[in-house]
Amino acid sequence: MKQLNASQVQSALRFPELIAALKQAFCSDITVPMRHHHDMENPSASRETTLLLMPAWQAGEKAGVKMVTVAPDNSALNLPSIQGIYLLLDLRTGTPEIMMDAPTLTTNRTAAASALAASFLARKDASHLFVVGTGALSSQLIRAHHAVSPLTHVTVWGRNEDKAAQVLTQVADLNLIAATTTSIEAGINQADIISVATLSQTALIEGKWLKPGQHLDLVGAYRPDMREADDEVMRRATIFVDSRPGATKETGDIKIPLAEGVITLDDIKADLFQLSAGEHQGRTDDQQITVFKSVGHALEDLAAAKLVAQYYEDQV
Repeated sequence: MKQLNASQVQSALRFPELIAALKQAFCSDITVPMRHHHDMENPSASRETTLLLMPAWQAGEKAGVKMVTVAPDNSALNLPSIQGIYLLLDLRTGTPEIMMDAPTLTTNRTAAASALAASFLARKDASHLFVVGTGALSSQLIRAHHAVSPLTHVTVWGRNEDKAAQVLTQVADLNLIAATTTSIEAGINQADIISVATLSQTALIEGKWLKPGQHLDLVGAYRPDMREADDEVMRRATIFVDSRPGATKETGDIKIPLAEGVITLDDIKADLFQLSAGEHQGRTDDQQITVFKSVGHALEDLAAAKLVAQYYEDQV
């Protein structure tokens, strides 16, 4: 069985091809059971460590399963918050073929899903991206959005301004006009697309700050008790998600306002399955405020893993 480390996985993935692969996957017959989500008590940390098990398969072709942990306090230990492996198997024989670095696969496919959503939901002239958060996903979100939108400017906010500057250094090759900010409100005020990827348990984005025509991309809040956007965001925005079952169950950004009657299920206009299949057009006018909430979907992992496998097959 072949094993691929983080740099090998990264070398195999390019956002234009990955975004196209995800769109095709959302239109395909890939089987995806609801992922297993286990919060494991961790008395020595401020929050539980979460274990995620995410299987997916396509009849007669490939199967895959991702096993990752999310440990929010790892930054204090100079360790990534997300760690784990992805196993790609031949479905017919059940033979494991490739084991690869799951965090790299995850950051790339998550960013690609955000960019795929933005291709339907952001204004076509969106040129300024504001990224909230400085984790491993932040630079990938910039690269992914750059692949689908005519970006000229990027601004980054983080609790640590040095880390925000480091994110911009990682994407210097894109030749964007780049800056950091110490104010989320100020960053939103000048942005066309706002992409939020944090481990915050409380809302960072206030709906009163949003302007007509903006697109908000919510990537964090992977648990029902976490959220990145307040109720006013959900009241003002037209809501889209990656998958309805996952978004309504697993993220506080959707689950909490649903439970409190701020929104209803009818307020979720479409998911990535419907957008990719052309069943919903996405943004309907340039004044509309759109929000996309992703929780992650195992078909994205399988599509990305197949792309990695194909890359190395082509190298032979």
